[in-house]
Amino acid sequence: MRLPAALLALLAAPLAYGQTCKYVDNEGRVIYSNVPVKNARKVMCFEPVKPPAQSAQPAPANTEAAPRPKVDTTTQRQRDDERRGILESELAAEQQRLEEAKRALAEQEATRLGDERNYQRVLDRLKPYQEAVAQHEKNIASLRQELANLR
Repeated sequence: MRLPAALLALLAAPLAYGQTCKYVDNEGRVIYSNVPVKNARKVMCFEPVKPPAQSAQPAPANTEAAPRPKVDTTTQRQRDDERRGILESELAAEQQRLEEAKRALAEQEATRLGDERNYQRVLDRLKPYQEAVAQHEKNIASLRQELANLR
């Protein structure tokens, strides 16, 4: 019983790779199919897309099609100065946010709530504040690295 079904599936597989056609049914719905659709008229068919042939020649080593435009030194210096200014202002703002996060952490460490008899509850409450401090410290380190790369 299974053998005839498997043979039928193998024979029907090549038919599935035929042309795809556009059909319009009686209600005006558009259907794209590779098999005829009942109660629909065929509008047009499309040829199957074949993959492009691989060329025997390797691609050139230099993949740049056109040379990059040159920027004069004064314009580049202005851009570098502007970038440095932006990074320095971001660094100052991030340091301010770090101080605020440390201050909030210190306040939370000094506070002891009544339902925190278990020390794990204290740790769970402090964890978001500690993570915020650590994130600000990482951001500051990244900004300092960016500034060091500019010089």
